Order: sequence, then structure tokens, then C-alpha cells
Amino acid sequence: MNTFSLNGREATFTPGQSILDAARENGVEIPTLCFLKQNAPTGACRVCLVEVAGARSLMASCSTPVTRGMEVLTESDRVHGARKLVVELLLSSGHHDCLVCEANGNCRLQDLAYRYGIRELKFSRSEEQYTVEDQNPFIVRDFSKCILCGRCVQACNEIVVNRAISLGYRGAKSKVVTGGDMPYHESECVMCGQCVQVCPVGALTEKKAAGLGRAWETEKIRTTCPYCGVGCQQLLHVRNGRITKVTGVEEAEPNHGRLCVKGRFGYDFIYSKERLTTPLIREGEGFREASWDEALDLVADRLKEIIAKHGPDSVAGVSCARSINEDSYQMQKLFRAVFKTNNIDHCART
Repeated sequence: MNTFSLNGREATFTPGQSILDAARENGVEIPTLCFLKQNAPTGACRVCLVEVAGARSLMASCSTPVTRGMEVLTESDRVHGARKLVVELLLSSGHHDCLVCEANGNCRLQDLAYRYGIRELKFSRSEEQYTVEDQNPFIVRDFSKCILCGRCVQACNEIVVNRAISLGYRGAKSKVVTGGDMPYHESECVMCGQCVQVCPVGALTEKKAAGLGRAWETEKIRTTCPYCGVGCQQLLHVRNGRITKVTGVEEAEPNHGRLCVKGRFGYDFIYSKERLTTPLIREGEGFREASWDEALDLVADRLKEIIAKHGPDSVAGVSCARSINEDSYQMQKLFRAVFKTNNIDHCART
């Protein structure tokens, strides 16, 4: 059998697995900031360091493969000291003010600082290099909070494959850039927001969600995106009966956390004062409010009158190509099976 020693007990692994994956399969959680599931490990954050017997230095568990007989310690004093130092360095590399940060309560760096008992900064803060970018309507980029973990770059290039962002510059001036370091809204970014979802800190936040509630104040309700027939799974973050933001369900098919710009950001129209909430029936030059029963009966009666007088091909239906599959199926079934006509199409053709 393929076994190795994990914190003094025997554990199994699959050939080719990393220490991180094997540990998680065996119920041992190793913290990480840069690791992104189903993507190539980068070993950028160094938070997932573990102690391997015989190795000269601590190893990044996300990029180190397990071998038979390997002895791994994930919680030794040496490991704790190294992880704490890494977190302290990351905290000093920017301006992580949890009191006013939108990611407060949903920040992995904050969680690690609490886990390793960091009460004060051992190192002086770095000077602020870049200003906050908030020109586009959806995403706020605060580079003073960026830890250069590279998760957003991987998400853009390997998950949604938009290839709009990358790491630019060198040394202390390194930053995440779009194109030739242009603002988001002027780049090839399609505003899908996948970078925001994978950001482990407050460097990328949703503009529309600002000030609407902290992570612990919202209830998460799972639902299906209504915009098209793909069936992407969403989490509605709701506070006081109002959606504050939308995220993708990472463990659910078919989207595995991915969402398009509409699915992630196109939700606030439901609160528009111009939205029709009651059926209207035309009378003369205006409209009057009606019940659903009255409105549906009127439509059904008029369709039956027209078909009886002029035949089935006198009516036609146009369905929304971006409606859910079930609605499109019912629409064509209504026309083909009930009205006895093939005059059914969808808006994509027009």
C-alpha cells in the first residue's frame, strides 16, 4: 500500500498527490493562501510549509509530492514559527486595517493572524505604492491589501481563461496588472468577478456590496442562476431580506464557482421602483392592474379565439434563448402539442 507518516500516524495517499491533498484526504487541514483547487500549485505564499524528515528546509506542501515512507509533521514548533513569520511579513507588506475592510470576517489572512496569535506587527509597514482603483461599476482594487498570492491571476487565466490579468513589475513594485497596467474597465476584463471570489484578502471587493453587511451578518441561500439554461449554482448573500452580493458555489456542478458578469452582478434590478409587480391589462389608452388569473384567462381566451377563427398557424411564439431549459421546453410544447403549430422560435435568431 502507498502509505506515509502524517503527524506520527500512518496515512494513505495516491501516487502523484501533493502533501497538501493527501493531508486533507486524511483529515488534516494545512492552511494556505495561494492554493487554488484544480489548478497548478504555485507555492507563492509559503503558509502551507511542513516539516519533512531528512529535508534541509521546510517544504511547501502544495507543491511537494508524497512518497512512500515519507515522514511529515504539519504542526511542529518549527512549522508554527515559520508560518507565523510568513503571516507577520504579509501583514507588514500592506495596509490591512480589519476595522474598515470590506473583507473583515471573510479574510484568510485575518484568520491566520488570529490562529497564530499575532497581536502586533513585528515589522514596520511598507510604504503605500498604489492608489485604490474604483472606476469600474463592479470591482474595487485596493493594492495596499494585495499579498501577491496570484490566485486572481490563476482564476482569470486557468479557470475562466479570459487572460485579462497577470503579475507585473518586479520586487517591491510588483502588482497585479490588466494589459499594460490599465484600469479594469479599459482592459479585456469581462467583469465576471472570478478574481473577486478567489481573493483571500480585501484586495478585490465588490463595489455594489460595500457597506451592506459583514460576512457574519448575511445568510447564504443557494439557488440556480436565472439568466440562461446552463444552471449555474449561486449563493445569495442576504441581509434583512435584501441581496447584498452573489457568489458561485465552488463545490457544485456545472459551474464549480464560476459565474458570468450577469450571474454575479446582475441582481439589483429586482429592487427597481420601475419593475412591474402586477399584471396590467390595456383599456383604451391606458392600463389597469389585474390579478394573475384574470390576465392569464384573457390571454388564453384571445389565443383560442384567434386559432378557432384563423387556424393554428395564425399564432406564433418567441421564447427567450437565455431562459432556463425547462421554460423553453414548456413554451415549444405549448405551441406544438396544444396549439398544433410549429411557429415557435427564440430570440437568438433575431
